[in-house]
Amino acid sequence: MSTTKNIFVLGGVASSLGKGIISASLAKLLQARGFSVTIQKLDPYINIDPGTLNPYEHGECYVTEDGAETDLDLGHYERFTNEPTSQANNITTGRVYQNVINKERRGDYLGKTVQVIPHITDEIKRSIKELGKTGKYDFVITEIGGTVGDIESLPYVEAVRQMRFENYQNVAVILLTYVPYLKAAGELKTKPTQHSVKTLQESGVQPDIIVCRTEYELSQNIRNKIALFCNVPPSSVIESIDLDTIYEVPLKMQEEKLDVEVLRKTRMPINAQPQMNVWKDFLYNIKHPTSTVSIALVGKYTELPDAYKSINESFIHAGAYHSVQVKIKLVQAENISVGEDLADVSGILVAPGFGERGIEGKIKAIEYARTQRIPFLGICLGMQMAVVEFARNVLKHEDAHSSEMNPNTHYPVIDLMENQKSVTNMGGTMRLGAYACQLEKDSKAYQAYGAVHISERHRHRYEFNNSFRREFETAGMKFTGINPDNDLVEIIEIPEHPWFVGVQFHPEYKSTVVSPAPLFLHFVKAAMEYDQKNT
Repeated sequence: MSTTKNIFVLGGVASSLGKGIISASLAKLLQARGFSVTIQKLDPYINIDPGTLNPYEHGECYVTEDGAETDLDLGHYERFTNEPTSQANNITTGRVYQNVINKERRGDYLGKTVQVIPHITDEIKRSIKELGKTGKYDFVITEIGGTVGDIESLPYVEAVRQMRFENYQNVAVILLTYVPYLKAAGELKTKPTQHSVKTLQESGVQPDIIVCRTEYELSQNIRNKIALFCNVPPSSVIESIDLDTIYEVPLKMQEEKLDVEVLRKTRMPINAQPQMNVWKDFLYNIKHPTSTVSIALVGKYTELPDAYKSINESFIHAGAYHSVQVKIKLVQAENISVGEDLADVSGILVAPGFGERGIEGKIKAIEYARTQRIPFLGICLGMQMAVVEFARNVLKHEDAHSSEMNPNTHYPVIDLMENQKSVTNMGGTMRLGAYACQLEKDSKAYQAYGAVHISERHRHRYEFNNSFRREFETAGMKFTGINPDNDLVEIIEIPEHPWFVGVQFHPEYKSTVVSPAPLFLHFVKAAMEYDQKNT
């Protein structure tokens, strides 16, 4: 197809209505009809990217193949579509202004006064069109963060208005709103949606489709009322009712004919029906597990589940594959009580993170998993602390630590490899994005992946200090995954343990509905076997 269609998804009334899930669900339905689709997120905050944001502020920082630190919604996009995203899929106001200021400093504007319109909006439009210019996509879905009426979002809305004016037939706008239920009145109220649409109209944008987030079903009268006051046909009023799992949303949107409405608005053929059988099978397994297994997630940000979004979703994918419900027990590392918090679980995952807070609690959890022979998976910092725990309690180096956490340690088993610097970010250097890893054939990792050569995504600054590798191997810890380009340790295992694996990378980033992360599949299986053995 010669022309890429642009679909914009905006939010009204309130934040956190699920624009990312609606965008991902629409992409899945279009993809299931045979169209090529990608999704991008425009975030209105001034940060250049989420890399410097505390997880409590913005949830998980999701990393793409090319090493971009992005919004967690890109994880939803990949999990639903099974297609990788990139730096071009996440743009922030900070990056937009940075690009414009750089152009101004170079003299690209030839002395003109640089203004929000047209220069900022032109840069936004350039970013939006970048993916479409590749020629790979029939549809580019663009989710705009924030809520209609926010000062921060106005330049993005203006860019949408301009794009629609310039190329009306190839642009459609979806507004996700909230239809609240007033218990005292005993009815749903459409006025917030009406006001949200009017606010959008004041900016020169008329929505083509209105998706109504609601806790109760919308009657035909309610749909007709919204349609009348908001200038759309009743078929373009889509109900998005609360569901048990986000993975039901694509099927609900198919039932509501969201994809059909989009195809109509963009003048695209409506021939093939979406092929959703694999998705339906996956959803059936989620809703009809044959057993349950409890796994502890030991981390620093357990008060906010979105901080570990990809890990949580990876457990859902692996659980569906095994027809088991994985019950995640969130354990705060900072005040962990090993005997109480870990006594009733069949697996222990020690999560990634930055900084010293909660480190000793993570080390206690790892010691418990190792000595009690409970299946263990350590991710990034979790793997590094597994090395520290082994050095302290097996090798008897009591002051063993990361040189970041304790610069005065005599046994810096985790150290900054100055000669391996990669991407400069967050005031330092990090390994970000996909890196190769070569596996030992007799390892748990090889059993999981079924291949010697793999590639996984990274987000970290410190590495295992190879000076101590021989001492560790002699004592029983094996290094079963190595980066072939620079000899850095990627995977550690304890072969005498039933299942003890630590990885420097983030396997959760690549887990999708149709392709669950191999390590999570085998970790959940090991937890199931432990549960059966000890029940």
